[in-house]
Amino acid sequence: MTKIVESVRAKLAGDWIPVLYLEKVRSQRTRSFHLNVASKETSPEILYTLLGIEIKVGNRRFACPDLPTARYIRVFARIGCSDFAVPYDISKISVIADELETAWHRAILVLNRELRGIEAPTAGRVRSALIRQIRDEIKEIGPGDAMPAFDRETKQQ
Repeated sequence: MTKIVESVRAKLAGDWIPVLYLEKVRSQRTRSFHLNVASKETSPEILYTLLGIEIKVGNRRFACPDLPTARYIRVFARIGCSDFAVPYDISKISVIADELETAWHRAILVLNRELRGIEAPTAGRVRSALIRQIRDEIKEIGPGDAMPAFDRETKQQ
């Protein structure tokens, strides 16, 4: 099982989600973000509501300021990562969301190629192990510091 996960990781190289997260997100100014999701693979949906854009994970809904941010957050919700960093510069989120979504789909394609001929229960355990590895590496990199709250009375951070 670990051999397959390591093989997928090696084949993805620079497109491994934790590598992209470290190089493209954590290398710049970020704010930490907490998403109350279970530590397992989920199928988040982006919803367009009268009040704006939301991400639905299971029975929970989370408001998002815009579509690029929703797409960015969906990647982390999909792998069950509850604490991660979001780029402070909103103009960079869309490009990073594209790269992370592409990396996710590529990881699943490479994994499926590696799992050919393997029984379904074993394949499911390997997929879970791959997602756990991604989640653990992102957790190890960390979400960074929380942005300080803005004090309206003193107009200081």
